[in-house]
Amino acid sequence: MRRWSFQYYLLLAPAVLLSVAVVLAPGLMTAYVAFTDWNGVSLSMNWIGTVNFEKIFADRVFWQALGNNIRWTLLFLTVPVGIGLLTAMLLLKRGRTRTVYQMIYLGPYVLAPVTNAILWLNIILNPVSGLLRHVRHLFPRDSPLAPLRSPLGSPDTALYFVAMVDIWHYWGFLTVIYLAALRQTPQELVEAATVEGAGVLQLFRFIYLPTILPTVLLMFVIITIFSFLTFEYVYIMTGGGPAHGSEMLSTYAYTLAFNALQYGKAAATGLVMSFFGLAASMFYVWMSRREVSA
Repeated sequence: MRRWSFQYYLLLAPAVLLSVAVVLAPGLMTAYVAFTDWNGVSLSMNWIGTVNFEKIFADRVFWQALGNNIRWTLLFLTVPVGIGLLTAMLLLKRGRTRTVYQMIYLGPYVLAPVTNAILWLNIILNPVSGLLRHVRHLFPRDSPLAPLRSPLGSPDTALYFVAMVDIWHYWGFLTVIYLAALRQTPQELVEAATVEGAGVLQLFRFIYLPTILPTVLLMFVIITIFSFLTFEYVYIMTGGGPAHGSEMLSTYAYTLAFNALQYGKAAATGLVMSFFGLAASMFYVWMSRREVSA
């Protein structure tokens, strides 16, 4: 038994060492740097306590970025989830063409974010040479819809148009996930409900939704975590502008670290971002335990 136990630990060692080197050690280092004045260049690192947190909490841009992150999360918890569930339900009754549709929907997701962003910037959202030029003249300059003439150039619309591009890239992935969960629903329940005269909405509410609820909750947690980590599309398309209109906590931390060389404040911002992911994970664990106890 001791020999077998040693072999088990030996097999686990590579994964444990990799997790410690890639996840645990950098995470602990980030937590420590958040309480120092390190600039990312010098070897000196002085402990300053909670000064970095006090500074970012007093910064108006930080709160604007946090508000943008919350709006972004709410958008992604509703729009792509709704589209994904609707599309998955429509594909559920498809036969051989189901696989073709899934491959098409996954197309934007498998492309690199920089590719998707550049395509949208040059082909659609460019107010001079893109498709947007065909509609920009429909709105007078004094119209409430005037920002749509150049959506990425207005603080009021930049965040939502960047989110639109990211939603376009993401909803196909959710469709595939939800479709896989829907196909696990026992067909005898579906047939019994159909015989009893249940409609499409009743089937979804009382048969399909309870079956896929664990998957939906898990995706809610993943969406929340990745919403607070979002960076690529915002940085490529707007850089957090204009006037911090699309600023995220990730771009805010990036600016602090690599432009202002204030790694302590950037690390403190990273810990705040991690708090929301931890909260979402704890919520999922709580919901899972409630289901088990029920």
